[in-house]
Amino acid sequence: MISKWNYLPLTSQEQQIAKQLETQFPNCPAIARLLVMRGVKNQDEVRAFFSPTLGQMLDPFLMKDMDKAVNRLNRALGAKEKIMIFGDYDVDGTTAVALVYKYLQNFYSKSNLEYYIPTRDDEGYGISLQSIDYAEKIGVKLIIVLDCGIKAIDEIAYAKEKGIDFIVCDHHVPDDVLPPASAILNPKQVDCKYPFKGLSGCGVGYKFMQAFAMSNGISNMYDLESMLDLVAVSIAADIVPLIGENRVMAYYGLRRLNNNPNVGLRSIIRLCGLNNKELTISDIIFKIGPRINASGRMESGQESVELLVTRNSAEAYEISKRIDKYNHDRKELDHQITIEANEIIERHIQHLDGKKPIVIYDPNWHKGIIGIVASRLAELYFKPSVVLTLSNGFATGSSRSVRGFDVYAAIKSCRDLLENFGGHTNAVGLTLKEENIPEFRRRFTEYVEQHIDDEQVTPSMDVDCELTFAEINNDFLRNMRYFNPFGPENQKPLFVTRNVRDFGTSKLVGRKMEHIKLELVDDSSNRVMNGIAFTMSQYFDHIKEGKPFDICYTIEESKHRNSTTLQLQVKGIKVSDDAQVITNN
Repeated sequence: MISKWNYLPLTSQEQQIAKQLETQFPNCPAIARLLVMRGVKNQDEVRAFFSPTLGQMLDPFLMKDMDKAVNRLNRALGAKEKIMIFGDYDVDGTTAVALVYKYLQNFYSKSNLEYYIPTRDDEGYGISLQSIDYAEKIGVKLIIVLDCGIKAIDEIAYAKEKGIDFIVCDHHVPDDVLPPASAILNPKQVDCKYPFKGLSGCGVGYKFMQAFAMSNGISNMYDLESMLDLVAVSIAADIVPLIGENRVMAYYGLRRLNNNPNVGLRSIIRLCGLNNKELTISDIIFKIGPRINASGRMESGQESVELLVTRNSAEAYEISKRIDKYNHDRKELDHQITIEANEIIERHIQHLDGKKPIVIYDPNWHKGIIGIVASRLAELYFKPSVVLTLSNGFATGSSRSVRGFDVYAAIKSCRDLLENFGGHTNAVGLTLKEENIPEFRRRFTEYVEQHIDDEQVTPSMDVDCELTFAEINNDFLRNMRYFNPFGPENQKPLFVTRNVRDFGTSKLVGRKMEHIKLELVDDSSNRVMNGIAFTMSQYFDHIKEGKPFDICYTIEESKHRNSTTLQLQVKGIKVSDDAQVITNN
């Protein structure tokens, strides 16, 4: 149970800005506060935030090497060279490959385009010598690699010896030494002046195609913009910041997803039972993304690309059914491995006190599932977590972090023990020799204990503001809708309402009666608010006694056909004897 609620106060300057913005929202001043907390400072910025436009997109040629990348691609097209579109096997990689492959098909013969997704078990992450040998065999002269490649120094050098050039489109953290590619598109390069650093791998691919179109005088961008549904799926699934260009692309991508999605995505949407619902980022994260990911986790990401590039509805349906089966198998494995991981942790719980991270290893775990398990452990125990298994003679695995802690830096501090690693501040993949695991565990633990703050391993929630039920009026709800799409750095606002009481009809629900279906009132109005509190049945007796309590919650609106329902999703409950909100000054 999360026990600490952090109320984040505005600075004096932010309070002044909020006062000025309140004139636009006379019936709901909380909206002004929420805008200021998201960096919005004036009326023009309110309009830009509430109504994103494709005109807010940045010039792709601001990205380092973009001119080189476009020139090399144009040269390949002019010389009728065979081009391979290569990508990672996750959602970001497969959507990126599908986007670039489909867009280039508008201008280039399909016989000269090839796409390639490595197998997780045989080849592992990123570019392999095996894939380069295959490219040489079929006559490829240019490989466009998406969502990986930034650390493939030896592999790209090997390809260069065979007369194969690379254009690297990546968004992972680069090393000091870069691969010998014809062009490297990655806004995280130290000397790259591209203003927005948070693109997904598919987003980098989109910017490349945007630059390609501009360089060739293609003024009608409809074909490219119609693929923003793929970019939106990548943004949601890869958990990149939902601000700046990502917010614009996700906004228009969701619009496309809801009105006229890609044939393959439409098939997945129907399979998920979402075809009569207004889709959100959460639907991608919890329904659509896992199914696309399951192909690469359980079998081959190649099938995901086949699904995303097909124009045939019947073919899409058949692929979707197979992928859905993979997802079912993935969930069963995920459940079993999570149980086994928790059993290991419980046996060694005495060694995980304080700031110590989790590092666990089992040679029999499925390689495709351990990233999900690492995420679950980090969320459950509030500790950076590394989960390892055995694959092709090496210990390979994934790490996930807690809020605000740079796990990439922690892994990098042990790089002399690793065969390779790569990723972001919150998630890193790594490979090492099995005999190096004990020393890696020791040094990783030492680094984490020295660098992580107590706050980062303490369960907590950041409260955006306090509300009364009377303030949750139609104007407030209408303005709240403009904050969509929600995600990292634009999270769904978290509210607190104090001294609420049971209306008399709250009840326990769930197979084990572990959840509370709430019907609540407060002193501000006669309005009854519906809510759900998952796994909080321990508060039920207090609630049914009619005693006041405080709730921390998000506001969930669900649109189905022509009806909209409102529900408070309660994240925390504090009864009168322990109710407190902790303020960070």
